[in-house]
Amino acid sequence: MGRNRQFAVIGLGRFGQSLVKTLLEQGCDVLCCDKNMDTLNEIAKYGAHCVQADATDENALEQFGINNFDVVVVAIGEDMEGSILATMMAKELGAKFVIAKAKNDLQKSILQKVGADRVVLPERDMGARIAKTLLSTSVVDYINLSDKFAIVEIQPHDNWINKSILESNIRAKYGLNIVAIKRNGEIFVSPLPTEHIRENDILVVVGESDVIQKINN
Repeated sequence: MGRNRQFAVIGLGRFGQSLVKTLLEQGCDVLCCDKNMDTLNEIAKYGAHCVQADATDENALEQFGINNFDVVVVAIGEDMEGSILATMMAKELGAKFVIAKAKNDLQKSILQKVGADRVVLPERDMGARIAKTLLSTSVVDYINLSDKFAIVEIQPHDNWINKSILESNIRAKYGLNIVAIKRNGEIFVSPLPTEHIRENDILVVVGESDVIQKINN
């Protein structure tokens, strides 16, 4: 699905570079924009198309067709003014969907006001994600889908082991849906209700965050 989508990433700090490499690994077309030629040369080795330009220059954004990309990621973190200007101009030039990186809630609020379709706070979000895994002995990984729902990897409780998904009563009792099971290095997506839960399984479940927290407690 991602192979036909085109991405533009503006700013190649640690977050931007990690994002570009992951997109390239998934076979996506990625254009990178940064002022630093050394950084561009390094990321070009992975197959990205690179443009040396000032992302706050409207002419530069227009020249490489910012409006032609499915998603534009403004990954400028340190320069708040640059991030805001790049986001605003990308939207004004017709970018379909702009994701902007913010360092704090103030910057997030401003980026939303100037048109960002989505704002991410990677440092804070990752910290919260790790904290939630540390606070529970059963949670392996935790991703917020919204303020209310999360997708979580959990170890099965003792009273679920050797029971089928249906017999464990997880959905009826907790409202959790098991969307996948990780077992011995393999992933089984959409397991049948008759599938039995094993001791060393990792269950990938979707449900309300409050319910997940209660189960952990």
